[in-house]
Amino acid sequence: MDILETSAFDRRQRRNTCCVLFLYLLPFIVSCTIYFYLWIPDSAPSLLAAGIKAAPILSLVLLVFSYNGGRSLMGVAGGLLLSAGGDCCLIWPELFIHGMSCFALAHLLYSLSFLSSRYSATSSSFSFYILYLPLWLIGGGLYVYLVPFLRLDPEADVLVPAIGGYVLLIVIMATLAVRTRRPLVLLGSLVFMASDLTIALTKFNVFDIEYERHIIMTTYYLAQLMIALGDVKAVLEEDAEDIHKWKRS
Repeated sequence: MDILETSAFDRRQRRNTCCVLFLYLLPFIVSCTIYFYLWIPDSAPSLLAAGIKAAPILSLVLLVFSYNGGRSLMGVAGGLLLSAGGDCCLIWPELFIHGMSCFALAHLLYSLSFLSSRYSATSSSFSFYILYLPLWLIGGGLYVYLVPFLRLDPEADVLVPAIGGYVLLIVIMATLAVRTRRPLVLLGSLVFMASDLTIALTKFNVFDIEYERHIIMTTYYLAQLMIALGDVKAVLEEDAEDIHKWKRS
């Protein structure tokens, strides 16, 4: 192929990819709409409520898995699957620690994915490195600020170290997301931190935030969507690069 033919082929490929991706995202859009429309109250935990809450994330699992295959189960798809498990646990207040553990493992899998070759191939610049320090200052500062409130909880002996470990993992995940220099992944990790910050401030009675659940769930679904799309985009770019190398050979 000459340059013009290759350019036209690439444009067709991008259009086709966008159309297919939109179709894959329809279940996520529909399930999010159902969740916010039904808005099952927290005071009525049930398997139905758990399923409705986890459905958007499960649809993203299928999206990532369809593009990345089985290897994604040890990466973003696996992290999304664990997140869905965390969503189900958090329906019941007594399973908070279990739900947090699921999300902690999800951040670990996200971190491993961000260290893979398709992400690490993108070099970092100083402008991105300077974001590392604020992330760690925010994470560490938040934990220090929360500790006195955590100690008031009957399960303080478990919560204080557990929350500390969780903060460490989510900050590591966000740091590695910055390292990738991929806007979707980077923004997704930052929005995820904002969602968890809102949970921490409201659950442990630090602040009373109006419409807290709306803020938490909107930012949470948005964060997971951006991370999933960022992973799909990374794979598509990797495949496109392989095709261009094949054409040149």
